Amino acid sequence: MSRLSGDWDGAGNKIELLLDLCIRCLRKNLPRYAADIKSLPPNIKDKLIKSMSLQGQITDSNISEVLHPAVESLDLRNCHISDNALLQLCNCKQLKNINLNSCEEKRSGITSEGVTALALSCPYLCEASFKRCCNITDSGVLALALNCQFLQIVNLGSCSGIMDASLQALGKNCKFLHSVDFSSTQVTDDGVVALVSGTCSKNLKEINMECCVNLTDVAMEAVLTSCPKINIFLFHGCPLITDRFRDVLDQLIISNKIKHITWTVY
Repeated sequence: MSRLSGDWDGAGNKIELLLDLCIRCLRKNLPRYAADIKSLPPNIKDKLIKSMSLQGQITDSNISEVLHPAVESLDLRNCHISDNALLQLCNCKQLKNINLNSCEEKRSGITSEGVTALALSCPYLCEASFKRCCNITDSGVLALALNCQFLQIVNLGSCSGIMDASLQALGKNCKFLHSVDFSSTQVTDDGVVALVSGTCSKNLKEINMECCVNLTDVAMEAVLTSCPKINIFLFHGCPLITDRFRDVLDQLIISNKIKHITWTVY
């Protein structure tokens, strides 16, 4: 029995390797096989999506061909897409994770219009990342908060149009939220207080509010008093925050309640 099992494992590995080679060939010859992609089964499309995403090959013009209704994850960090791509997610009701972070340059093609379309199409989103999507404003985040109430991770870092209304909406509507990045945005103490006083206060574990020049000790105190599970807290580059709570932070570090913390003393 073990011999048969071993033979089957070997055959399975060979089939998987052959499948990977076929996906690679298909990805390298997309124009030639473009008409055949749409009819591929979901499991093959998932592999193709992953391969194309890594190579930055998914675009506004071909995303509708590779998508399928059961797709659950899209990592589009390396892809040059715009709102037009998000408008084509209307049948992807099962999508749970989308990553639109821009690794280096600002991404200007993604706006609140596209984010709103995403929110209306994908109610089961758990993770949404938009780092450096500089044209997203509060209206897009409001749509996410109202329509995607299972959100757990939201990255709005360096989205310069984000202000207090976004944090207020997330705090009010997203009780499962445990990680949020709003670094390098225009938020003030009022936004942070609203976030950590909302339905997610007891679940928040990670907050990145680095380089938020409007934040003061009021925001610090709100986080430390309202978020008992906080273990990653980043707030360096906030010139209005003092060392008033340094003793409290030292105690949290000593007790191992905080795993990672960064701050700047001015």
